Amino acid sequence: MWLAMVKVELHTHTADDPVDRIPHTTTDLIDRAAALGYDALAITLHERQLDIGPHRDYALERGIALISGIEQTVEGRHVLLLNFSGAAEQVRSFDDLARLRAREAQGLVVAPHPFFPGGSCLRRDLERRPELFDAVEHNAMVVRGIDFNARAAAWASRHGTPLVGNGDVHRLAQLGSTYSLVDAPADADAVCAAVRAGRVVVVSSPLPYATATRVLGAMVIGDLMRVARETFGLPEPAPSGAL
Repeated sequence: MWLAMVKVELHTHTADDPVDRIPHTTTDLIDRAAALGYDALAITLHERQLDIGPHRDYALERGIALISGIEQTVEGRHVLLLNFSGAAEQVRSFDDLARLRAREAQGLVVAPHPFFPGGSCLRRDLERRPELFDAVEHNAMVVRGIDFNARAAAWASRHGTPLVGNGDVHRLAQLGSTYSLVDAPADADAVCAAVRAGRVVVVSSPLPYATATRVLGAMVIGDLMRVARETFGLPEPAPSGAL
């Protein structure tokens, strides 16, 4: 019998992200998650594992356990590495990932948005190395009539791999529509162990079209601004916490 269910988000980005332009800070994210009743939260910047130590007490005071993480590019594909040491930043190949998993049993490897229409999505590489993945993501970017998660659910069912509900939060408006309920205490090791064991339930509802449009539009504009800054050497704007 499952006795304790904690509300968990395992895929988020903040203004510290070195790749994407994110308007909210880590503090903004924690505050919003606390307002929505989350118990545990992973911060998964692209290509960089944020030092969550300076934020841990602030989050705990608001009832949230932080989980270290990174959305790492492995052979050109995005992979979520959760609750690993800083060595996760050095993973470049699937063989590197296999070695990391063997060394650090407390970690959790999640396939994010694996069958979405993006060049960095795993797709056939998920089929090629299924033994490396502890869970598969049901991504929150869903609107009525458009849902790219069906193939992920089918893959997870075939392989006996748990599904986790993640927001892939680039804008605060994404937080709360899709999440995981995990049968574990609000603790990083316990949450990851429970997900590996399949003690997780996905809760998901479609985003309103207006919200999805705003979020996608802001992300596209942010990408264009990033390219312009890199091309012309423009300074980074300060995070606003907007959206």
